[in-house]
Amino acid sequence: MIPFSLLDLVPIRQGHDISQALTDTAALAQTAEKLGFKRFWTAEHHGADGLAGAAVSVVLAHIGHATSTIRIGAGGIMLPNHNPFVIAEQFGTLDALFPGRIDLGLGRAPGADGRIAHALRKDLMQAAEAFPQDVLELQARFAGDPQLQLQATPGAGAAVEMWLLGSSLFGARLAAYLGMPYAFASHFAPKLLDDALAVYRAEFKPSAILDKPHAMVAMTVIAADTDEEAMLLSSSMDQMFIDFRTGQSNILKPPVPNFRDTISPQMVRMLDGIRRVSAVGGPDTVRADIHKFVERTQADEIIVTGSVYDQDARHRSLALTMDAIA
Repeated sequence: MIPFSLLDLVPIRQGHDISQALTDTAALAQTAEKLGFKRFWTAEHHGADGLAGAAVSVVLAHIGHATSTIRIGAGGIMLPNHNPFVIAEQFGTLDALFPGRIDLGLGRAPGADGRIAHALRKDLMQAAEAFPQDVLELQARFAGDPQLQLQATPGAGAAVEMWLLGSSLFGARLAAYLGMPYAFASHFAPKLLDDALAVYRAEFKPSAILDKPHAMVAMTVIAADTDEEAMLLSSSMDQMFIDFRTGQSNILKPPVPNFRDTISPQMVRMLDGIRRVSAVGGPDTVRADIHKFVERTQADEIIVTGSVYDQDARHRSLALTMDAIA
């Protein structure tokens, strides 16, 4: 089976605080490492009161000290929010702390609503247009390009594995043009998955990084002993998605039996749209759905995600997932 990795959004659970969320994430990374997951990624989100991972590089340092072998990284850093020089310093520092283990996935979206531009004091539309050039600058920073007037220290010479992320055709084309590995966010934006993979593979240009396309695709996976239990566990994530889409607090709430019977048909359709790329169920269901997804996408790697309120159930979900694909 191809490598499997884990994306965790550092969810804050109802009745718990940010400190506990960070403790939960480190413990989850330790379990992922023991089970044989290849990578453990976190993502940059801002202004979401249910997510504690905004300061990605700091969170990764916390995870790195809790683990020893699993690759850790950003899935991703929203580069228009930042200066490439500062990101080179941050991830160069992480590479010095945890050599040979650091991934840097780069996205073009802001990771928040329109208020983030004011908070960051940036013109994010202009910054998004500069995204391709900023990716190239970041590559040059890590390479220690002698033409740069100022070297990043730490940063220059760091062996950071860079990825481009996307949920549209733009990222696929840029990753292909630059010859970079590509990760598609099909766990929440599955609509253009097949088109993006086709574009990436058809337009790929070999580079010093890769001689052929390398695609990782994301899917929601929640495994339990039975289909019914997994559906119950997944209701916490359903509540979080609805709260996020309706502008409410997206703190991760306990599961609710038959939750979908309590919401409108429009919300059910929204959840079904997001869940088009998922495996939620007992071991047999999860095994079948994952294998169908791998066959459909011909992915080189899979990264799974899925927020579960009960932490014992979350860790068991990971174990059942790895058993299912073994």
